[in-house]
Amino acid sequence: MTARIPVIDLELALSDDAPPELLAAARESAERIGIIQVTNHGVPDELIDGFHDSIGRVLALPREEKAELASPTGHPYRGWRQWPDDFGRLELERFNIGQFGSVEEAEVAGLSEEYAQLYAHPNVWPEQEPGLKDLAARYHDASVGVAEKVLTLYARLLGVPAETFPTSGRPYYTSFVVNDYPTWTHDGGEADEDKLLLLEHADGSALTVLHQRGDYAGLQGRGPDGEWIPVPIVPGALQVFSGHILTKWTNGRLSAGTHRVVAGGSVTRRSTGVFWHPSLDTVIEPLAPFVGPEGSDYEPALLWDRAKRQVEEYLEVFGRPDQIAAWRERRPYVAELAEA
Repeated sequence: MTARIPVIDLELALSDDAPPELLAAARESAERIGIIQVTNHGVPDELIDGFHDSIGRVLALPREEKAELASPTGHPYRGWRQWPDDFGRLELERFNIGQFGSVEEAEVAGLSEEYAQLYAHPNVWPEQEPGLKDLAARYHDASVGVAEKVLTLYARLLGVPAETFPTSGRPYYTSFVVNDYPTWTHDGGEADEDKLLLLEHADGSALTVLHQRGDYAGLQGRGPDGEWIPVPIVPGALQVFSGHILTKWTNGRLSAGTHRVVAGGSVTRRSTGVFWHPSLDTVIEPLAPFVGPEGSDYEPALLWDRAKRQVEEYLEVFGRPDQIAAWRERRPYVAELAEA
């Protein structure tokens, strides 16, 4: 039987009256797939809709106006950028927001001088949407709250104390990202593998909290037998992906959610993701309740050591020569698209 990604009433699952079958479904998916959907999560619909309406107006601007919203220093996780495929066809537009807008802002929030250097590249706020900055901050904070609730749920499912997962200190996130996937009008009848808009991957976070909207289930998670499982669009639901950090914390008990996005549908598909990590000074290693006498094959690693190299490592794998040159020269990068 094909596996499914369950929809979990989060408030009910965290209550003393949680039905055993609800907890069992959440645990099975967390262990075998690494993805759940949650409802009754505490994020108001008006906040989700307000943010999406605002960022949607930005992404609907003419291309020449959006080009002015590219990172002034070529940072791949700041501002607007577009992502063409190998034929120059638009696969994806993104708008990225960093956790802090400057080194000074990060230091005021309590980061060390060394850690604050991650934010030497400013965010880009469109003057066309003056309320977006405030909406984004509130949306981000609400998503962090969802991530922390899900960690509490996972601790319960695994039979360990709620405080097992390290949530103290200031959480770190690489970027707050909005993905806009265009309708796909190139050829017809392709298999899903021939119309991928986002290649399969699992996130490096502990948890990723996503919201998706569109008219088709373009998001797919990889099941335990390698099959691709559609993640249906459920009104009001948020999708929560386990990342590599959570897999390492649990010594492999919980799977990292491998996922991809395929084209389809008659309207632009949009998703918004917040990538939750613990504080930058956290040593990522299997946590004591999950390590038996045989130990673990996972090596400890300081989160900061990865975070400070993240942009370089991303560009080494995914960067194109002109994008890398723009980053080295600290200038905006806007990818060219094919005319047809």
